[in-house]
Amino acid sequence: MIEGSIRVDDPDDPRIDVFQGLRDHVLRRERELPNGDMGGVFISEGDNVVQRAMAAGYQLESILVDGKRSKPLPGVVPTDVPVYAAGPAVLVQITGYHLHRGALACFRRRPLATVREVLATPKLRTIAVLEAINNPTNMGVILRCAAGLGVDAFLLDPTCCDPLYRRCGRVSMGEAYALPYARLDEFPAGLNVLREQGFCLLALTPGQDSIALEQLSFGQKDRLAIFLGAEGPGLSGGVLESVDHCVRIPMSGTVDSINVGSAAAVAFYGLQLARR
Repeated sequence: MIEGSIRVDDPDDPRIDVFQGLRDHVLRRERELPNGDMGGVFISEGDNVVQRAMAAGYQLESILVDGKRSKPLPGVVPTDVPVYAAGPAVLVQITGYHLHRGALACFRRRPLATVREVLATPKLRTIAVLEAINNPTNMGVILRCAAGLGVDAFLLDPTCCDPLYRRCGRVSMGEAYALPYARLDEFPAGLNVLREQGFCLLALTPGQDSIALEQLSFGQKDRLAIFLGAEGPGLSGGVLESVDHCVRIPMSGTVDSINVGSAAAVAFYGLQLARR
């Protein structure tokens, strides 16, 4: 047991209310968002993910660890942050398992930036614009690829899932916590702000009338916005009509497209090559 931690053996202990219901997606969405019961928090899972949330400047509220844990906590935990050491019954109710991924941490959300605030980020050159990405695993993969492949920020349409959702953070390994993001209230009508800021709008789509990714060529200072749509339906007609260019990843055989997370990785790297 970690020195200074608080032992908790009752799954219904009110001190760990914020960690309850992690397996219920609807409940978490209702509780965690700024107007939810918990007043704007999110949960991170895993030592590396927790440490990256702290490094990104999110305010740590509390930590829940396995009562048997003895290794140090991730990062430098402020002395006024409670650390709860959970007994087996607590972990089973919260996570469904006797063990979880090292640590669960509750963080305070920051006020959501506006689109214009995100676009004013210094040296912003490449952004990803996501439409109807509502699968947390796909969202996490996309955000990890974005963080590692030259994307400076991302924008979400109103239907995308929460990028701070626990599974998104776990899949992205917390890498995306440092990326600026905002939601577009109107979509695709709200895309005019991107044109005003000098962005070239690119839609990733398997349509045969689109430009092959390797044919793109841009300057180092060109501002690019790459649009990605949901698994299956892809980007909506409104988006495809609004962009400057439709681009595709050339496929072989009878396969016409790949998972949106895989496609994101290829597209982000392709834009890096296009700048060369």
